Amino acid sequence: MDDAEFQAWVSKVQAKANPDTIKREMQTSVKRVGVQAQRTVESATPVDTGTLRRGWKLSSGGLMAVTLSNGVEYAPFVENGHRTPGGGGWVPGVFMLRDSIKAIESQMGALITPQFQKVLEGML
Repeated sequence: MDDAEFQAWVSKVQAKANPDTIKREMQTSVKRVGVQAQRTVESATPVDTGTLRRGWKLSSGGLMAVTLSNGVEYAPFVENGHRTPGGGGWVPGVFMLRDSIKAIESQMGALITPQFQKVLEGML
């Protein structure tokens, strides 16, 4: 099997790739996705006292990851639903996080920075 054309393409891409630019633009895009996810989930979070909505925190999880969390004790119960006190009924979940993540997934293409797209296109 002759892979000379493929090897030539790999060499061409490697010559154009600037690791620092790729890393910087990737980090910018990942952070942009995280910020939008936080905005979306905050707006979808029900408000009684505001504690739950203020509880959303975004942190960096490395080069290609961000973590969106809520440390409020009752957040999982609002998200997934819970029994009423005394066990006589059920309060359905709000699914603020689940639905927000689905919304962000559908917006992913628009959230990737144009600069990062240009870097990737420039490598081809």
